[in-house]
Amino acid sequence: MRMELYQEIIKFIGPPNHTTGSTLKDASVRFGCQYNTILAVYFQQVQKRLKRLSYHHSDTHAKVEHLKFYETQNDGRKEFVYEMAIKIGIPPVMLSKLLIELLGITKNQTPTQLLRDINAIEDECLRQQVSYCLENDDQFGPNIDLIKKSIGDDYECILKDKLTFMNISFKDENVLRTQGYDKTPDILLTVPIAVNNYVINWIESKASFGDDSTHKQYLREQYWSYWNRFGSGLVIYWFGFIDELADQTSEKGIIIMDCMPSKVTTIV
Repeated sequence: MRMELYQEIIKFIGPPNHTTGSTLKDASVRFGCQYNTILAVYFQQVQKRLKRLSYHHSDTHAKVEHLKFYETQNDGRKEFVYEMAIKIGIPPVMLSKLLIELLGITKNQTPTQLLRDINAIEDECLRQQVSYCLENDDQFGPNIDLIKKSIGDDYECILKDKLTFMNISFKDENVLRTQGYDKTPDILLTVPIAVNNYVINWIESKASFGDDSTHKQYLREQYWSYWNRFGSGLVIYWFGFIDELADQTSEKGIIIMDCMPSKVTTIV
C-alpha cells in the first residue's frame, strides 16, 4: 500500500472514537483493500489515540478532577464508571485502572493485576463497576490484550507450519530463550535462506499493519537488535504495510513482506 493511499484511508475512517463498523466496510470497498487490513489500520489508530489519552489523563489535575467526580457523583450503579468514561472521552477500563490507583485499594497488587483479578477488589460497588467496564470496553484492557495475543500466536503458528512444510529448519523464540538469548526474533533459521536475492537469517511475525511510526518503533526496540546479533532478516506484517518502508530498510538488511514467500533458496 502506497503512503498516499494509506493517508486517504486514515482520512476516510476518521477519528477512531467515532468510527463505525459500516465505515470500515465502506473503506474496504472504496479503496479495494481487504477488510482485515482496514481493521488493522483502524486498531493502530486506536492504539495511538490511547497513548495520547493515557498521557493526558495521567496529569495530576486530571486525576484530581476524575476522583472528585467519582466520589461526589457515584450513584452506585454498575454502569456509572462506564458512563463517566464515555462522558470524559476515555476507554472505560482505562478509567477503571485510574480509579483503582487513586482510591488506594491496590494493597499488594498493581492496578493492572486487579483488573485481571477483580475478585480481589474488596469494595463491592467498585468491583461491579469495573466488571461492567471490562465486559463492555472493546478498545482497552486485559480482555483486548488476550485477543491480540491470541491473534499474534495464530499467525506465528501459520509461519511455523509454512516453514515446516517447506523443510526449512528453525528455532523459535522459546528455544532461543532457553539458550540464554534475551531479545529474540520469533524465528531464527538454522540455515539461512535467500529471498529475492536477500539473505534471511531470522523472521519476525507481526499480526498487524506496518505503518511508519510503528515500524520505526519496532526498528529501535527490536529489529536492529536482531540485525546486530543475527544479521539480515525478514519482517512479515500479515495485514500489509506502507510500501515506502520496504525501500528504506531493505538495502540495510531488513526486508518487509506481507506473507512467507513460497520461493526461497537455501544457502548451504
